[in-house]
Amino acid sequence: MSDNGADPMRAAQAAVRPEPVRRFYRTVDVREGQGTHALVLDGRPARTPGRNALAAASRPLMLEVAEEWARQGETLEPADMPLTRLLNAAIDGVARRMEETRAEIAAYAGSDLLCYRAEAPEALAERQRAAFDPVLDWAAERFGARFRVAAGVMHVAQPPEAMDAIRAALEAFDDPAALAALAAITNLTGSAFIALAVAHGRLAAERAWRAACVDEDFQAERWGQDADATARREARWLEMEAAATMLAAINEG
Repeated sequence: MSDNGADPMRAAQAAVRPEPVRRFYRTVDVREGQGTHALVLDGRPARTPGRNALAAASRPLMLEVAEEWARQGETLEPADMPLTRLLNAAIDGVARRMEETRAEIAAYAGSDLLCYRAEAPEALAERQRAAFDPVLDWAAERFGARFRVAAGVMHVAQPPEAMDAIRAALEAFDDPAALAALAAITNLTGSAFIALAVAHGRLAAERAWRAACVDEDFQAERWGQDADATARREARWLEMEAAATMLAAINEG
């Protein structure tokens, strides 16, 4: 795959941690111009790794990004800058692959986490129903997309009209930053429906994350916590939280 053809879902996560660098600026600001709001460091426009302007249409979003830069100490900590990493990915990657990114999200809907349920034990099945059914019901009402639910792991083909409804819903995401955030949540949770519910304010980030982790939490209760798994989950949650913050800021204006 060429360097211009990176998987937009992975790009949206932007999870690679580069080597830390010393803070090279003193002042942080957000400057408006030509319909965008750009991050400015010491009076100079900040750039993405792809040398594009680090900017977005949403001023609230850029104020959140600016806060990440302002709170850095002597050394920049990429792990403490998840919004910046996600916006970099939106600008350098997703903006050039909007249709491909929408197609990736729609593909998740075709085999969505919420549509595959445990046959046993009943306690897990009940938790899945409580967490998943309200989101699917909301999607059916909001988008006219009623999806089939299956027990077990055998693939179930979804109605073409339901898939078309989801694709139509994704067309509304024409801001690269919003689409990148939606892709990130889809990838992190395994559910396009959860991502859409967060984007439309139907689910708060914490509740969405609990829904996505129903199976994981159930197994942890039965067999105990694994330290490595817990660390990975915490890192994924920070990415999830950043993506939800990005969507909320964009919706704000």
